[in-house]
Amino acid sequence: MATKEFKELDPQYSAAGLRFGIAMSRFNEDIGAGLLSGATDELAKLGADPDQVVLVTVPGALELPLTLQAMAASGRFDALIALGCVIRGETYHFEIVSNESARGIIDVQLHTGVPVANAVLTTENDDQALVRMKQKGREAAQCAVEMVHLLRAFKS
Repeated sequence: MATKEFKELDPQYSAAGLRFGIAMSRFNEDIGAGLLSGATDELAKLGADPDQVVLVTVPGALELPLTLQAMAASGRFDALIALGCVIRGETYHFEIVSNESARGIIDVQLHTGVPVANAVLTTENDDQALVRMKQKGREAAQCAVEMVHLLRAFKS
């Protein structure tokens, strides 16, 4: 049986000309700042214009989905990035906040068609978050850029 060659869409990582919205939780603010640093450094490396990146902050992770939904509905952004950190405590609240913020973020992109890179860390402790924050921010920026190009490729 002969195999046919197929077309593969390669990831594209140029942020030039793209518009980004970043929604960041102020809860665990030091971790948020590290995530933001990683994301903005990577966006700059990929060619994003700083004037085309808008940052908004919200009280916590549960406020991210509504904010992202409003940002997506505005039509002002090609992609969005969610930043925050939920650290396990002694109560069940960790699971609620982690699960519901993640579900809400997924819902935003599925209902609006605007890609949302989820960089809301869910960790056992501060040390785990500190180790992961810069890299997770960078990965979120790469994800946002890649998803814009992928979705555009389907339209062409």
